[in-house]
Amino acid sequence: MEDFSLRHDARQPAGGARKMAIVGVVASGNLEVLVERVVPERECLVEIRTTAEGFGAVWNAVVADFVDRYSPGGLKFSINDGGARPDTVSLRLAQAVRLMEVEQ
Repeated sequence: MEDFSLRHDARQPAGGARKMAIVGVVASGNLEVLVERVVPERECLVEIRTTAEGFGAVWNAVVADFVDRYSPGGLKFSINDGGARPDTVSLRLAQAVRLMEVEQ
């Protein structure tokens, strides 16, 4: 197991008012993402727990691209990874942001 955190500045706060959401499931090479509105509105924190060791540079690139595209300010993402590919990681992060924007 490998655990690490990535912190980024965001251009703007994420939309919506939902406090938390969960997307995905840790199975069959996938991942689950818990997203919470708990950090300052111009920050984004991504905490990763993965079974695939040695991919820190890939995680850095995927998360940096995600933050640049979506500017998820104010959100903390807790990722439990079961070996998901980078495109699946991007998809789940985007789904999490979208779910935070949807009214409950």
